[in-house]
Formats: sequence, C-alpha cells, structure tokens
Amino acid sequence: MRKTYRDRKINNKISQKFKEFQTRNGIKFNDEKLLMQAFTHSSYVNEHRKKPHEDNERLEFLGDAVLELSVSQYLFKKYPTMSEGELTKLRAAIVCEPSLVMFANEVKFGEVVLLGKGEEMTGGRTRPALLADAFEAFIGALYLDQGLETVISFLDKVVYLKVDSGAFSHVMDFKSQLQEYVQRDGPGTLEYKILQEEGPAHNRIFVSQVSINNEVLGEGAGRSKKEAEQHAAQMALGKLKEE
Repeated sequence: MRKTYRDRKINNKISQKFKEFQTRNGIKFNDEKLLMQAFTHSSYVNEHRKKPHEDNERLEFLGDAVLELSVSQYLFKKYPTMSEGELTKLRAAIVCEPSLVMFANEVKFGEVVLLGKGEEMTGGRTRPALLADAFEAFIGALYLDQGLETVISFLDKVVYLKVDSGAFSHVMDFKSQLQEYVQRDGPGTLEYKILQEEGPAHNRIFVSQVSINNEVLGEGAGRSKKEAEQHAAQMALGKLKEE
C-alpha cells in the first residue's frame, strides 16, 4: 500500500511538471504519452522495467530529420542570395550539439527530463549530449502530435529568433551577400568605413558604415573591424530587401 501511494505521488509530480512545461511554452499535446517519451532517458527505462516506459531514442531519430528540414526551409526563404555552401554551413551551426543545448536550456528541458538515479547523481540534467538529444526527441514528438506547422511555430520562438538577432552571424558572410545583391542592379563598388572606435584595448568596439556611390546603406557595430563590417552589411541587406 505504501509503495502504491509513493508511486502515485511520483506520477502526479511528473504529470504536474509536464503540465507546467506545456503552459510555459504555449503548447498542449494531444497525446501526452508522446511528450513523456520525448523526455524519457534510457537510464529511467532501465530502472522502471515493470512499467511500459519507452525511451526517447526513436523520437530523437525522427526529430533530427524534422529539425534539419524545418531549418533548411527557413534559411532557404530568409536568405535568397545565400549560396548552397553558405546555407549548409549556417544550418550545421544551428543544429549542432552546442546550439541544441542552448535551445534546450532556453526552454528548461533539464527540469523535465526523466532520468535514472545514477544518471541524476552524475549531473545528467546538465549533460550536453543528453539535452541535445532531448531537444531533437521533443521536435519529433511535436511533429507526430501536431504536424510541421506547429513545429515551425515553436522553432520561430526558440530557434529562428536567435538567428534573426545575429546569434549565428559569425558563420554568415553578409558582405558577400550584399555584394551579390547590389550587383543585380548594375556595377558598383561597396565601400566600408570605420566611423568610430571606443573602449579599452581589451574591449574595443568598432562602428562601421557601408555605402555605394556615396549612398549610405547601413551601419553596424562589433568587437573587431571585420565583425562591424559584417553587421553593417547585414543591416544594409535588411534595408534593401524592405524597399
């Protein structure tokens, strides 16, 4: 009797965690078993063999493919002048393990993942590979439960927002994109000029301006001249595409 009560208490606690997770992220699963499976690590299954738990490895396999497709579609539409090689490089940066861990931490996956006692005691909740796998598994579960559009809506808030804010600008060559874009309208030479340098030597900030035929296209700041020029080119591209 005591064991049954304890099990019920544990199950209620797990159920409450998943409800809070869904509320926090504006998601409601039709099949909550899928959500639970997405966060069930193999170590948890091994310690609860009497119950029909299934780990998240198969969902991780599916989620990996869904994530790659979704990110590819987003980048293809957002950056029409970007080459195949640049798109591949950027996608790789977005779906690599460190990025997936960043996304997983953003939505607090570590709080809801189900672990065995051994994995829990050795810091499983913060283990990068585990969090990255859980993120992919969750994407797979969400796809099965509600389809690609819901997955894209979730990625809009967690992943694409970071891309838009420049979190992956270090792997994007905006200067080449801008050069290609302006050459469509005829010959012209882009000119980059450093407008400002400020701050101590170890924490320098540069402000760059890009122009063509004396027409200013954009300005940007960065911790190096190269980074400032890339941000200026990014701003210029955004401005030109709005016109």
